[in-house]
Amino acid sequence: MKLSEQEFEKLCSGIYSDRESILNHNPIGTREEILLWMLMSCLICYLSLEEIEIPCFTGIPDTATYRNAILFILRERKFPDFDAEIYLDKLLEQ
Repeated sequence: MKLSEQEFEKLCSGIYSDRESILNHNPIGTREEILLWMLMSCLICYLSLEEIEIPCFTGIPDTATYRNAILFILRERKFPDFDAEIYLDKLLEQ
């Protein structure tokens, strides 16, 4: 399955809109880590990724780890080829 830019924007916007609730229910990690973790989890479900397709982490994941994992997931699963970083930056705005 491939993800359109509009679908990705909708996922990011939905998480941004619900960020206060998401942050209140996930108190471990920084604000950025929690929001990126939520987006990554949504992408895994939305794209129906197999276990072998899900990024694995060593050590304690941080903002960069989650961001890179999201970009990895999207690498060959987005169309047309859009700049996902724009939406990640918007998601992490205060």
